[in-house]
Amino acid sequence: MKKWAFVSDFDGTISKKDFYHLVMEKYFHEGEALYTKWKAGEMKDIDFLSTVFSSIHQDETQIIEDIHSLEIDEHVTAFIRKVQAQGGDFYILSAGTDYYIHHILQKYGITDVKVFSNEGYYMEKNVHMKIDPDHPHYSERYGIDKSTVISELKEEYEMIYFAGDSEPDSHPAEVADVTFAMEALQGILEERGTPFIKVNDFYDIDRHLTEREVLK
Repeated sequence: MKKWAFVSDFDGTISKKDFYHLVMEKYFHEGEALYTKWKAGEMKDIDFLSTVFSSIHQDETQIIEDIHSLEIDEHVTAFIRKVQAQGGDFYILSAGTDYYIHHILQKYGITDVKVFSNEGYYMEKNVHMKIDPDHPHYSERYGIDKSTVISELKEEYEMIYFAGDSEPDSHPAEVADVTFAMEALQGILEERGTPFIKVNDFYDIDRHLTEREVLK
């Protein structure tokens, strides 16, 4: 069994803005009504995201340019390399799509990071998601069941650290050994009584792991 791994959400955790927010701001203003329905629980996450991502109507070069415009945490690339250099593995676990995540990893030269996410692809000027109900990680609501992924990783590692920022991350937080919570996830976990460490960014996470002597 391997010693430890760090698993991170992408949108709003590694990236400073969710990709769907960028799409709505630039190309799909009508999405605000859908956003309200989704947040009210009247729409599944996967249906909301599928609608937004298929409302871009731009050539792929423009979409990639938009993806590259997403700001990421200033410390995350150094943190990933530090984890990998000191005996840990780094994973990304996202209920978005791997399409834009891989473009960001490539832009920043981040390697040896496995991405667990909904499969995404470009077709006819939009981004689409391939959701397979027979996939072992399938979730009817999110497309991918983050808790199942964490549970499987726990069979490989003695310790799983997890970082997230929003409601979909509340479920894997119940399974991970240690959860670092940002933004809205803090209040959600507090209400549920799920243990977590409050952080603002990857500098905070790095400091906590250094204090615990997980990192040097």
